[in-house]
Amino acid sequence: MNWANRLTLSRLVLTVLFVIALSSSWRYAHTTALIIFLVAGVTDVFDGEIARRYQTVTNFGRLMDPLVDKIMIAAAFISLVPLRAVPAWAATVVVGREFLITGLRLMASAKGQVLSSERLGKHKTSWQIITVIFFLSLLAMADWTRGTTMPLWWQRAWGEAGTVLVWLTVALTLYSGLGYAWRHRDVVATEV
Repeated sequence: MNWANRLTLSRLVLTVLFVIALSSSWRYAHTTALIIFLVAGVTDVFDGEIARRYQTVTNFGRLMDPLVDKIMIAAAFISLVPLRAVPAWAATVVVGREFLITGLRLMASAKGQVLSSERLGKHKTSWQIITVIFFLSLLAMADWTRGTTMPLWWQRAWGEAGTVLVWLTVALTLYSGLGYAWRHRDVVATEV
């Protein structure tokens, strides 16, 4: 197994550790979750760079890299629901979109077609990551001030800016998913 694929698999392990940290009640659990999420993001950048630079792109990497990314984002959104950062309906939209697009790609793959990522999908992913990091950062700040009332700016950021980020992320998630499905509707049409 090459280093790019090892980094991809390490991101899967980091996802499990991230969920454990975010679900824990010990003092700096949210700070730990933020650090793990950021480290996982760095591994995502490096695994692709290593695979391209050393020409070690494999079918395993092509399949697992985007799948592990989707698992990480889904885990983050689901884990933020009980913390009241993200509403359950928003997490459902994000996770549901990823499942549907992955299913569409698998159907196309069974027919020998490859459905590549689109620029709008990459923007959607960026906003999902920004939203997760935003809430994780606020939660990490709360770790360091436990036992005191959070300042008004923190409360406004959580409530107002957080709500705007969630709505923007959900809108991009829906728009990119529906557009992608529409552009590749022929994959589904032949199955129905």
